[in-house]
Amino acid sequence: MCHSPSTAPAGQPTKKHGQYIRRPQVVLAPPQGMGSSQWALRQGSAQEPIRCAIFISGSGSGMEAMIRHQQVNSACGHETVLVISDRPGVKGLERAEALGVKSTCIPLPQDKTDANQRRLTHEENIQQLLDDSSIELILLSGYMRLVSPRFVEKWSPYLINIHPSLLPAFPGVHAHRDVINSGVHVSGCTVHHVDAGMDTGEILGQCRVPVFSDDDEHSLAERVKYEEHRLYPKIIDQLVK
Repeated sequence: MCHSPSTAPAGQPTKKHGQYIRRPQVVLAPPQGMGSSQWALRQGSAQEPIRCAIFISGSGSGMEAMIRHQQVNSACGHETVLVISDRPGVKGLERAEALGVKSTCIPLPQDKTDANQRRLTHEENIQQLLDDSSIELILLSGYMRLVSPRFVEKWSPYLINIHPSLLPAFPGVHAHRDVINSGVHVSGCTVHHVDAGMDTGEILGQCRVPVFSDDDEHSLAERVKYEEHRLYPKIIDQLVK
């Protein structure tokens, strides 16, 4: 179960940074050996951690949370050795470098006119860097591109994503807007395997948070993000054991 820093009893609202929150609840957290029956990743250790690449498209706050978790936990069995962005100049690239992690931008190639060919060439360029870095596990964290079925087939089940809703509800890029427009009272975040669909892969763990009547997209996103930064490292810890 994940916990907020509040010491209030479960279900009692407390205020953090001007927003009322309640103690969140993990609604699914599979035990050791979780996930796809194809899972055969070696056991990670502090001496030989699983080599991870994180894909980002923006500020990289989730990436930073993951790397800090890895760096402050001496027994952590996974390590981020590469950060890749599809967009140049994003804050996440700076954050990765400041944390001592190699980071690079691999943008879509501009010399291809066919959209599908651009996508495949882009992923081939990424794959070359992954091979060069001996990557074992890919973590998507705010990565805004839908990867191709070919890329999924190559990497499944070692391709993981975190999404800011309780999947299968509210997939896609506008999850917080869709949650607020729906009028539901609970949202959250989901860690899942990536498949060829839009946020349809096997669920590995979820954490839920309340939605309040005065929430907007920003306030809800901040509340969910706080739990994303706690849930994602916890699930990866379990996966590599």
